[in-house]
Amino acid sequence: MMITISPKISELVPHFKIGTITYHDIAISESPQMIKGRFQLFTESLRLEEKTATDYPGIAEYRSVFKAIGIDPSRYRPASEALLRRILSGKDLPPINSGVDVNNFFSIRFAIPIGLYNLDKIEGNVEIRIGHSDDTYEGLNGREMNMEGKLLSADSFGAFGSPIVDSKRTMVDERVMNALHIVYLQPSMEKSEAEELLESMAKMFTQVNGGTAEIKVL
Repeated sequence: MMITISPKISELVPHFKIGTITYHDIAISESPQMIKGRFQLFTESLRLEEKTATDYPGIAEYRSVFKAIGIDPSRYRPASEALLRRILSGKDLPPINSGVDVNNFFSIRFAIPIGLYNLDKIEGNVEIRIGHSDDTYEGLNGREMNMEGKLLSADSFGAFGSPIVDSKRTMVDERVMNALHIVYLQPSMEKSEAEELLESMAKMFTQVNGGTAEIKVL
């Protein structure tokens, strides 16, 4: 599987980059208490800082990315911002499973959108591009998502993910054995820093879910 970025995105957002982590032979289950406890301590520490979501550099920078592409970030928020806003308002995130919960931890920790996908449901090559008029899917929020003009990931079947909301088609549940992380890195981040971030993500994810991981910065 090859993953590419549309030249149009690079034209609109200089230094646009993503990270990918490909996992094999993982075992998704209920999140262990260690992860639940770590998540709770981390979210409580965020609330003590008394910041707003846009005070975090990753959130502010990705709002700028959305604006450059032509997406109104106040109408369609990056998923990382939506998670942070929920946490900072005092609401908890209900546990889902050991894959999704670790993914949400990463997204809040680094304040960037991160998608986790069932690799076996992705067909052919993947392109990160701007949505066309026929790009629609059923989102994890239960809504039919019109992805025209929005930043998304697509395979040979069509759009399946976005830094706004992902699709049900490639969702990760306890039957998943192979997965793909798409990490929407801050464009200002140096490649060496990005690789370090991906290595730390892959290490924690495989410590919890087993398996092997391969990272790449595009």
